[in-house]
Amino acid sequence: MLDSQIKQQLEGAFQQLENEISLVYKPSSHKDQSQLLEMLNDIQSTSSKILVKPAISDTLKYFESIVDTTPEFYIEYKGKPNGIYFKGIPGGHEFTSLIISILNSDQKGKLPDKHLISRIQNLKGPIEIKTFISLTCENCPDVVQALNQMAILHPDFKHQMIDGAYTQDQIEKLGIQGVPSIVVNNKMIHSGRINFIDLLSLLEKTFETQPKKLKTEPEHLGLFDVVVVGGGPAGASAAIYSARKGLKTALVAERIGGQVQETKGIENLISVPYTEGPQLAGHLAQHISLYPIKIFEHRRVAEIFNDKNDTTKKKITFEDQDFLESKAIIMATGARWRELGIPGEKEYIGRGVAFCPHCDGPFYKGKKVAVIGGGNSGVEAAIDLAGIVGSVVLFEFQEQLKADSVLVEKLKKLSNVSILTSARTVNIIGDGQKVKALEFEDRKTQNLNTLELDGIFVQIGLLPNNQPVKNLVELNKFGEIVIDNKCRTTTPGIYAAGDVTTVPYKQIIISMGEGAKAALAAFEDLTFK
Repeated sequence: MLDSQIKQQLEGAFQQLENEISLVYKPSSHKDQSQLLEMLNDIQSTSSKILVKPAISDTLKYFESIVDTTPEFYIEYKGKPNGIYFKGIPGGHEFTSLIISILNSDQKGKLPDKHLISRIQNLKGPIEIKTFISLTCENCPDVVQALNQMAILHPDFKHQMIDGAYTQDQIEKLGIQGVPSIVVNNKMIHSGRINFIDLLSLLEKTFETQPKKLKTEPEHLGLFDVVVVGGGPAGASAAIYSARKGLKTALVAERIGGQVQETKGIENLISVPYTEGPQLAGHLAQHISLYPIKIFEHRRVAEIFNDKNDTTKKKITFEDQDFLESKAIIMATGARWRELGIPGEKEYIGRGVAFCPHCDGPFYKGKKVAVIGGGNSGVEAAIDLAGIVGSVVLFEFQEQLKADSVLVEKLKKLSNVSILTSARTVNIIGDGQKVKALEFEDRKTQNLNTLELDGIFVQIGLLPNNQPVKNLVELNKFGEIVIDNKCRTTTPGIYAAGDVTTVPYKQIIISMGEGAKAALAAFEDLTFK
C-alpha cells in the first residue's frame, strides 16, 4: 500500500521514537480489513519501535462494539491505550494524522506550548469525542490532529476519528451534512473548520474546567526587535526576512499557513507549477524552523498598544493577558471567510450551510444546492459542485458575475447550473434538522422568492483580520489596514503586509513579497532612524 519513497520518509521520521508504540486492531470480517492490515504492517516495517497486533479478549473491551465489523484500531503507548482511536482506514488526508499521532504519542514532533497544555489538562474528564470526517476533506486533519494531541496530553480523554463512508446510518441519524463534524454524547457540537484555539475554547464550554489556582499576574514572554502577527505567506516571509537581518524575531499565529491551509490547487506560485494549500503551509513551517524565530502558535492577539513608559516599544497582549514587547510589529493577519449574516446561517452550519465545496460537496450527491457569490471563488465552487450534485443555482448580488471571463464561460456551458443575478439572500429556512429552502429578494422587482434546495455554499469573499489594531491604525472603508509603499501604517513602529492591507490583488505571491518588504522597512527604520 505504501510506496518505497513514503516508507523511506517514515523511516527517517520514526528514528526519533524512543518507546514502543502498538497499533492494536479489532479482528474483523469486513472486506476492507485487509487494506487496513496492509497499511498498518507497512508502517510497522519502517520502525522497530512500532508493533501491530490484534486485540485479544482483554483489550477488545476498548472498542465500542465488537459486532460492528468496520475496520478500526487504537494506539497503545507503554502498554495502555492513549485515547486515540481510528474507525476506518486513515488514508488520503488523514494518513498524516496517523503518522503525527504516532510521533506525538512518544512526545515527538510539534506539540502545544506549556500554556495550552495546562488548559487541556484542566478540562474535566471523562471526555469522549467522535469526529466524523471524509478522506477528501482538507479541513478535517487539523481537527483530528488537534483532538489527538489533546487525548495524548489529558489523562481521561478519548478521541475517535470516524470515516463517514463506513457509518452512513450514524451520519443520517445525527443529521450530518458537512465535515469535520465533532460529536459528543450523540450531539453535534461543531461542524466545519475550526482552529486549535477555538476548538479548545469550545471544549472548555462543553466539558467545563477543573478548579485551578489563578495566575497572580500575566507572564511577560519576552522583548523582541520584531513581532510578526500572522503565520500565512506574508507572516512567514516577514519573519524569515527579519531573522535574516539579525533582528530578534517572534511570530504569533493561530496556525502556521493561515488561510492558505484551505486552498486546494495552487498553480500561480511562480516556479512551482502546482502545489496545494496544506503542502505549502508545511513548507512555510519548515522554512521558518530554519531560523532563530520564537514561535507562539495557537495563540490569538487580543490587543496591541503603545507602551506608556517607553515610546520605542509596543505591547502585544494575548487573550489570557500574557504579553510580549517589541520595537516593531508587522501585522500579517490575512483575512477570513465572510458570512452572509442572515437568519438561519449559523443554526444550519454543517446541516446544509457549508463553506468548503471540496470537503462537503460529496454529501450532496444528486441533490440541489445553491452557491452564494459570483466572484472567482463562487464560480469555481459552482463548477466543482456541478460534477457532483444534481443541480446548482449560483446567486450574485450584483447585476453581473464578477469572476474572470474564462471561468464564467466555463460555468455557462454546464447544463445543470443556473445563474441568478441581482439576488439578495434574506433567510435560510430549515426544519430544525437540515436546510430546506433559501429565501431571496429579486433586487429589480423587490419581490421575495423561495427556492427549495438541500444545501447552501457561501462564497462571498473575505474580511480583513484587523481586530488587534483597528483602533490604532488607519483603516479604509473595507476594514483593510492603510499602508504606504514600504508597508508602514499610520502608527510609527507598526507595519502591515498581505491580505489584511490595502495592497491590491490578494495573491499568495504578492503576500510573500509584501511580507519581505515590511521586514526590510522595519529593519531600515530600526537601524537608521
